[in-house]
Amino acid sequence: MKEAAQSALAPGGAEAATLLALFWPVVALLGAIWLAVLLVAALGLWRRPGQPRRPGWPVGVATAGTVLVIIGLTFASYLATRPLSAAAEAPLVVQIQGRQWWWQVAYPAEGDAPGFTTANELRLPLGRQVRLELAAGDVIHSFWVPNLAGKQDLIPGRDNALLLTPREAGIYRAQCAEFCGLQHARMALLVMVQPAEEFARWRAAQAAPAAEPALAAEGRRVFEARQCSACHTVRGSTAKGSTGPDLTHLASRGSIGAGLLPMTRGALAAWVADPQTLKPGNNMPLVPLSSDELQALTDFMALLQ
Repeated sequence: MKEAAQSALAPGGAEAATLLALFWPVVALLGAIWLAVLLVAALGLWRRPGQPRRPGWPVGVATAGTVLVIIGLTFASYLATRPLSAAAEAPLVVQIQGRQWWWQVAYPAEGDAPGFTTANELRLPLGRQVRLELAAGDVIHSFWVPNLAGKQDLIPGRDNALLLTPREAGIYRAQCAEFCGLQHARMALLVMVQPAEEFARWRAAQAAPAAEPALAAEGRRVFEARQCSACHTVRGSTAKGSTGPDLTHLASRGSIGAGLLPMTRGALAAWVADPQTLKPGNNMPLVPLSSDELQALTDFMALLQ
C-alpha cells in the first residue's frame, strides 16, 4: 500500500480537495495584495524632497478594497466549507478518543458486523463517507489528517464530529495538532484507506477474538497474572482492562506507542521492559519482569494477529 507524504497539498479525500481548491485562490489574491503594498511603499520612498504630496484618495480606495476583499474571502470560505458538513445517508461511523498519548479507535456494530475496539490505527473503505465521532479522555487534543480533511478538536465533555470521504487508497499519517502534554509530538495515528472488500475482511478479522498462540502459553500466563491484564484487553482471555489500548490484534498493527516504534519483536520487548525511557510521562508503569518472563511475554504479544 502506497504511503503518502503528510501534506494538505496532496489531497487523498474529497474534503481535502475542496479545501485545497480554496487555498490556492486565497494565496494568489493575498500574494497580489502583498506585492501591491510593497510597490506603493517603494513609490512613497522614492518621492523626492520638495515634491508635492499626492492626493489622499488612494487611501480611501485601498480601504474600500480591503473591505471588499474581506467580504469576498468570507463568502468564498462559506461556499467552500458548507458542503463539508453534508452527511450521506449511511456513513461509516468510527469513534475516536484522544488519550495521553495515544488514540483509541472504536468501530460500532453495523448490520451483521460486530463492533470492536483497536488503537493507533484507523482503517477506512475507499469511496465511502466516514463520520468520525471525536471525544477526549483527559485534555484537549486535535485530530488532523491533512491529506483527507481539516482539523477538529477533541474537547473533554463535548462530542465533536468530522466527515471525510477517502478518494485514493494509501497510507496517510494523522497526528494530534493541539499541544496536550509532554509527549504531544509522539501522538501519531496511521490512516489506511483500502478497497471495500479488503476493509470488510480486515473488519471481520478484527472483530474476532485473539488467535490462540499455542507456542506462547507461558507468555499468556504472564500477561494475565501481571498488571498487564488490569490495563489492557485481549478478547478471548481474562484480560479486560480499559486504561490502556486494546491489544487483541496488536501484532497486526504497523507500529506501537502511537507511531513511536515499528511493530517488531525487539520493539515490543524494549517497550515492555522500560516504557518510560522510550516515552517519558506515559501512563504505563514499569512492570518488573525476569528475562524469561519478558521473553515469554514478548513471544505472546508478537503472535497477537
